[in-house]
Amino acid sequence: MVKVGKIKIGGKEPFFLIAGPCVIENERITLSVAKELKIICEDLSIPLIFKSSYDKANRSSIQSFRGPGLKKGLKILSKVKEKFGIPLLSDVHSTGEIKEAAKVLDIIQIPAFLCRQTDLLLEAGKSGKVVNVKKGQFLSPVDVKNIIEKINSTGNRKVLLTERGTFFGYHNLVVDFRSLFIMKKFGCPVIFDATHSVQEPGGKGGSSGG
Repeated sequence: MVKVGKIKIGGKEPFFLIAGPCVIENERITLSVAKELKIICEDLSIPLIFKSSYDKANRSSIQSFRGPGLKKGLKILSKVKEKFGIPLLSDVHSTGEIKEAAKVLDIIQIPAFLCRQTDLLLEAGKSGKVVNVKKGQFLSPVDVKNIIEKINSTGNRKVLLTERGTFFGYHNLVVDFRSLFIMKKFGCPVIFDATHSVQEPGGKGGSSGG
């Protein structure tokens, strides 16, 4: 079991939701979405973790919008926490981001394409924050054991794993639900990313489809 603020994740703990705009577009939209999500989740008694990326560094096209960047993005996310008291999650793409990101975020997320990057995993672990690793589309669930060991080597045991599908031919993702049970055996809570699991990475040429 891993705690994020008052939210307990894993074991027999209740359903919780990670949700928010994929990328921060601007402050107004981000705060508006956070407000509505909080209202909906409180009405349904669902614990909420707010997710939005300050930088999507792995966009398919050079022309795609990436977000406001580290400093401006973290400032906007800070306002979400101040106004609504919601735990925060966002992606990091390089070791140099983690120190600043850890001052604001409750969960540091490792993107799927970077899930084996040793230096990134170690730096995230050293932050002392909860680390959510998106299982790469190119990995079998058994392979995440090595990822967990890298983070645990820093003394950080607060690791979450996220299933988001596995490549099945070109552009197609398929979820083998055995993956959830295989990864659970390694002692970390497992999250199911329903949105990315129906994605077609690069399926539209310059962007993902699905």
